[in-house]
Amino acid sequence: MAAPAANSMTVILEADRLADAIVSSMTDGPPISAESRGDSFTTIEWLVCAVAALGFAFDLYEMLVLPVIVRPAIMTLGGLTPGTGEFNRWVGLMFYVPAVAGAALGLVGGWLTDRFGRRRVLTWSILLYALSSVAAARAATLEELLVFRCVTVMGVSAEYVAAVAWLAELFEEPRRRERVLGVTQSAAGLGGLMATAGYGLAVTFADRLPSIAATHDPWRYALVFGLLPAIPLILLRPFLPESPEWRRQRSAGRAACPRIRALLRPVLRRRTLLMIVLFACTYGLASGVLLQTPRIVPGLAALREMPARRVEQTVSAVQFIGELGVLAGRLLFALIVLRVASQRRLARGLFAAGLIVIPAAYLVGATHGVVVLAVGVFLTALLINAPISLIWNALPRVYPTELRGTGEGVAYNVGARLLGTFVVVITTQLAGVMPGDAASSQLARSAGIVAIGLCATALIASFALADSPGHVSLRGEYNS
Repeated sequence: MAAPAANSMTVILEADRLADAIVSSMTDGPPISAESRGDSFTTIEWLVCAVAALGFAFDLYEMLVLPVIVRPAIMTLGGLTPGTGEFNRWVGLMFYVPAVAGAALGLVGGWLTDRFGRRRVLTWSILLYALSSVAAARAATLEELLVFRCVTVMGVSAEYVAAVAWLAELFEEPRRRERVLGVTQSAAGLGGLMATAGYGLAVTFADRLPSIAATHDPWRYALVFGLLPAIPLILLRPFLPESPEWRRQRSAGRAACPRIRALLRPVLRRRTLLMIVLFACTYGLASGVLLQTPRIVPGLAALREMPARRVEQTVSAVQFIGELGVLAGRLLFALIVLRVASQRRLARGLFAAGLIVIPAAYLVGATHGVVVLAVGVFLTALLINAPISLIWNALPRVYPTELRGTGEGVAYNVGARLLGTFVVVITTQLAGVMPGDAASSQLARSAGIVAIGLCATALIASFALADSPGHVSLRGEYNS
């Protein structure tokens, strides 16, 4: 079995190298600067932005579709009852195990991005999570679903790192780079809305769609929708250029063998630790605070006497408002990034506002009715996602080209995937010792306290940000 698999991989890599050669003949050369032709974009540049935006949107779709489908999927595949210990155990496994797997491959994916090229890793990672989504939709057991969800998150983790490095190097002029990164990442805000809408469409039209695994379970169709980004990618792949800067580094022999230990040099070590802290705080706010909202809403005093159907509708409405806040935060950053001279000052302002607004939304808003909480959730989502875009925009300037993918992979996957996701455990455990007349109010207080700690930590860390960190040349030091 090993020989055929090896031969198949060789054929795939040779085909990909042939595609690289064809594209190189059409697209090699330095990027066109904004000064030479204004702010207009070429057709190829529009294609690049479109593919990156589509990838960012489906990255978030793949992550946020799980909270929507995890309950019916576990009930269908495991025959388990919500609220039981075994059911809760599987919910925890579905959330955390893929996050750990994604962090592991994300670290390797960053290295692969430096070793084999930004576009190539971007392409194969999108195909990986798209095809694994289809496989997950056909899962017959909970174990199969968990395995394929791990593969999906692994693809997402590698794709985001590759996409940011790719865009930053294709658009080298600083203002164009900031604008492109800000606008394309704002498309990620559509992911949550797409997940909600996708499941809604699946619930409505499941009986009219072709069966999957001999069933018409709506959650299966919601997973299959993750295949959509692979279709335009396959069509556009021959027209997408590789990073010219990466090609220059490879030609000079500096992209052949990146070493993670190079990140331990004093300057890069300090920068990497700073980015890990900022990623852990922002993604910790998202997972440990914002994503706990659907469990808080049913405990509001105004909903306790309502029918179950009305309660679930209210939960969905508040979640939808939160997704609008996600989109608003991404768009806000895209609009103001070129109008603020100091990104360090912008980061401080966003984290300072978050230190006031986010705790208030959960410590106060959760006790003052649906409308107040919904407004607080919208502002919380906005004040979490604007800094996330800011950090991703700053990240390409932190590392030299030959270590950009490796450094981004370490910072993002350790900070966001491992540490940020673990905040969920802290929030839920802290809720058990919080005062309150119901589990939901205890959870709200816990989320508010966790938000204070994370926002304060991020605010302090933001003082160490530099607006234009210089790149450190590591030429000739990979094998040292």
